[in-house]
Amino acid sequence: MNWLTSLPAVVLVVSWLFLALLVAAVARVGVRALVPVAEQDRVPQIAMPLMPTLGAAFAIFAALTLASEAGYLRAAEGLVSDEAAAASRLAWAATSPHVRSEPIHAALQDYLQTARVREWEAAAAASGGDAATAHAIARLERSVRTEAARPELGSPASTELLVSLDSVTSSRRARLAAASRDLPTLYVVTLVATGLALIVNAGALVFRSSLRTSLLVGGIASVVGLSLGLLFALSAPWSGPFIVSGHPLDAVVEDLRSGFFDGGT
Repeated sequence: MNWLTSLPAVVLVVSWLFLALLVAAVARVGVRALVPVAEQDRVPQIAMPLMPTLGAAFAIFAALTLASEAGYLRAAEGLVSDEAAAASRLAWAATSPHVRSEPIHAALQDYLQTARVREWEAAAAASGGDAATAHAIARLERSVRTEAARPELGSPASTELLVSLDSVTSSRRARLAAASRDLPTLYVVTLVATGLALIVNAGALVFRSSLRTSLLVGGIASVVGLSLGLLFALSAPWSGPFIVSGHPLDAVVEDLRSGFFDGGT
């Protein structure tokens, strides 16, 4: 499903809207062509009672899914903020007395920059992480643990370094776990099938109407198409149209470059 959710928002919306309108047109023509003339009078009698049920089913599915995906996007942004906060705590912990901050700050900056380049808008995040980013965080681990093991450091400073490092690595794991999430295929198929069934049913109701009157079905088709397009646009915050902002991590990188954590300006 990743190939679909990673398409641009305009492509998703236009494609689903076109598909929905096409299904509405085909349904109108198809009912007229496939249903025997003797049974065509029964089509509205069958299709009309189904409209409320199909409409309610699609509305419930769409509302729950869109609310869930919007919440997931907000949660993903929260994960990035947590990772930035953990990186900031580690940068400050490296300024404790007797701690050589330069190696830690350099390794932390390298990790954050590599993560932003290699684990954003890339399949590496969804596949369990990027090798270059893993190498960068391993270097950060070695730098922090080397400093924490120095005898001249007191226990509070060593503990603060290790706890801050653990927060950074845990935040990255949480981000990677979130990036590997995908919409359940069966759920998506059910939602799409419900929407298309609603459009076909609406098209069947107007198969005898004039073309101008049949255009009213385009309203239902447009709502279904736009809802499906929005759903897929929201479903991939790490590789889709609405990418999670990496600004919190970029701000920490900028602070490291400017010497903010060392008391610079």
